[in-house]
Amino acid sequence: MSASGSDASPTQPALLKGRYLALGMLILVYTLNFLDRQIISILKDPIGKELQLSDTQLGLMGGLAFALLYTTLAIPIAWLADRKSRVWIMTWSLGIWSAFTAICGLTGNFLQLFFARMGVGVGEAGGVAPAYSLIADYFPPKQRARALAIYSFGIPVGSAAGILFGGLLAQYVDWRFAFISIGLFGVLVAPAFRILVKDPPRNMYDAQPADAKALGFIPACRLAFAKPSFWLMAFGAAFSSMVGYGLLYWMPTFLDRSMGLSLVDRSWYLAGILFIGGVAGMMIGGFLADRLGQKSKRAYPLIPAAAFAISAPLYVLGVLTTDPFIAFFVFLIPQALGLVWLGPIITAVQHLGPANSRTMISALFLLINNLIGIAVGTWFFGFASDKLKPVFGAESIKYAFIFGLSFYIVAAVLLFLASFRIKKDWVD
Repeated sequence: MSASGSDASPTQPALLKGRYLALGMLILVYTLNFLDRQIISILKDPIGKELQLSDTQLGLMGGLAFALLYTTLAIPIAWLADRKSRVWIMTWSLGIWSAFTAICGLTGNFLQLFFARMGVGVGEAGGVAPAYSLIADYFPPKQRARALAIYSFGIPVGSAAGILFGGLLAQYVDWRFAFISIGLFGVLVAPAFRILVKDPPRNMYDAQPADAKALGFIPACRLAFAKPSFWLMAFGAAFSSMVGYGLLYWMPTFLDRSMGLSLVDRSWYLAGILFIGGVAGMMIGGFLADRLGQKSKRAYPLIPAAAFAISAPLYVLGVLTTDPFIAFFVFLIPQALGLVWLGPIITAVQHLGPANSRTMISALFLLINNLIGIAVGTWFFGFASDKLKPVFGAESIKYAFIFGLSFYIVAAVLLFLASFRIKKDWVD
């Protein structure tokens, strides 16, 4: 079958039988997505030393280099995914971003690595919005928040794996081998994903006819942008992602400079926080959204709003704690709360328009979330660290964290406001 064609739609019994295998493969691909995306956070310190890079340059390499094409290409890819095989699109995307991850290990200067990271972003542009659409067609509305939350396990698992394997490989071989080996693994997974996952019938669980024509870019924009809850949830998620991506990217540097942990120790330390806290947060968010969201649509934005409001002071407490053992357990709670938002908010975004607009609306949401969260978040903490160095020296990243955690409060306020509009904007 050509990459441009759609898979033959399976019957409903076959779909029900294979949807958990499909969800498992989608989780694996999302895990690789975040593994390849976040591995650079643990490798940036040895990379920075070898290539003589400032914190601002490291922030640009981890944020803008990836997000520039990742966010913009997601829109045309989402348009294509609403019309063609989502599985084929994800297969090609996985192969491309994995190949560029391997190429990162072959670079010799900042500019080469910057462009290689842009290539990773090109591939990953097709890795998320089509998956949201597939899950929405595999699972009925009352199970979607949990299914999307379980799918989002790929974020903490992939991030933890990237930190752990990247750090261990960099310590015992070198940072170049870490990029190459992990990238080549993803290239091998791509054909297996194509074989095992099928495109389900579109809109099977929704009132809209399965053959309803997918919305174009301009109509989808008009639909989403006319709804205040879309803007409030998109920018609320974006401000939270500034903190989430920024802390994740710079936490290894904090553990090095402020707590004196070795590369191997901080790899195990941060991987444990990401995995335990992240998985717990996904489960809590999905469970609460499915339970409380059935009673009131306001629950979808209110759950993460409360989580962010609690997370900010707890993160400050963890950053100010000088004992690494105590700090580990303090960080677990805000790490979990910081990821509660994914199940509720992604589910709500899926219901801001008819089923034939899901992929495009998701891509618009991701455009705002990732352009601000990834591009600005990782740069901001590095820039703030450089500006604070004359005053705080090696501790500057700690105080950049404390200053940047105020964005969680902004996110909580925006999502609280979204709760007053979500019921009116909701489409069943």
